[in-house]
Amino acid sequence: MVLLGACAGWSLITAAAHDGRPEGMLLAVLAVAAGYAAGRVTGTLLPVAAPCAGAATGLALAVALPALSPGPRYAAPLGHAGATAALLALAAGAACCAAWATPVPALRLGLRALAVATVLTGAALGSAAGCVAGAAVLLCSLAAGSMPHRGVGLAALAVAAALVAGATWVVAADWLPDGPAGALAGRFTPHRVRLWQDALRLAGRHNGLGVGPGRFGELSDATPRTLLSDGKPHSAPLQQAAEQGFVGVFLLAAAFCWVLHALWRTPRSTPVALTAGAALTALACLASVGNALSFTTVTVGAGLLAGWATARPWAGDGTEPRL
Repeated sequence: MVLLGACAGWSLITAAAHDGRPEGMLLAVLAVAAGYAAGRVTGTLLPVAAPCAGAATGLALAVALPALSPGPRYAAPLGHAGATAALLALAAGAACCAAWATPVPALRLGLRALAVATVLTGAALGSAAGCVAGAAVLLCSLAAGSMPHRGVGLAALAVAAALVAGATWVVAADWLPDGPAGALAGRFTPHRVRLWQDALRLAGRHNGLGVGPGRFGELSDATPRTLLSDGKPHSAPLQQAAEQGFVGVFLLAAAFCWVLHALWRTPRSTPVALTAGAALTALACLASVGNALSFTTVTVGAGLLAGWATARPWAGDGTEPRL
C-alpha cells in the first residue's frame, strides 16, 4: 500500500508541476488496489472457483473488447491495442492457477483445457501476441510443476521483463547497429517507433519531473500525424519516463518487483506462484511495447491474479513454504 500510495502521490506532484492530468494514473492505481484486495478475499474463500470464474470472464472480455474499445485498433503483433493480448495472458494464468489449486484430476484437466482455449482464441482473433503470450503462460505453468525452487523461476521472469523493457529503450535510443536495429524495429510499425523516440526525447529534456501525466500527446511530434492517435507512446516505461521522469520509471519497476517478491513469499504452492508470475511477466512485456495498462479491465485483472496467487486459502491446496 505504501508503494501504491507513492505512485499516486508522485503522479499528483508531477501533475501539479506541469499542469498535467493524473486521473489516468490514479485510476490505474485504484484498479490494481481494488483488484488485489478482491483477489485476496475471494482467493481465501474460493481458491479454485474464483480464478476459474476470472479466467472465463477474461476470455469473454477479450472476445468482446474490440466492440467495447472506442480507440484505434493497432495491428499485429499487438492485436487490438494490446489489451486483447493482455487479457488472454491473464485469463490463461488464472485458469492454470485454478488447475494447480484443485485436487480433482478431471477438474484440473478441464481448467487446462480452458487455458488452451485462450491460446486458440488469440489465434482466432488475429492477436499474435495474445496467442504467443497465452501459450508461454501455459508452458511455463506446466514446467512449474517440476521446479523445486520458486526463487530461480521468479528471478528468470524478472530478467525476461527487464530484457523486453531494455530492448524497447534500445530501439528508441537507436543504440544498435543498422542490421540488428532494423530487424528489431521491423517487428513494430514505424509510427510506434517514432512515438518511443519522442518519449525518450521528452524524458531526456525533463528527466526530473517529466512533462506531466497525460501531456505526452500535446508535446509529441509523432502523435499529431495520425487522427486516430490516443496520445500515448505505447510503452509503459517510456511513458513514465516522459511524463513522470525517472522516478516514475523506478516506481513502476518497484511495483513489478514487489509483486514478484510477494509471489516468492506466498504460502500457495510453487506452481501457483510461478504461473501467476509468468502471466504478470507476460503483461509486463506487453506493456513495454504497447498500451495494455491503459485499460482498466487489464489493471483490475492483474490485481486480481496477484491477489489470488498470494491469498492464504482456508482449505488446503497443497501449500508449501517458500523456497
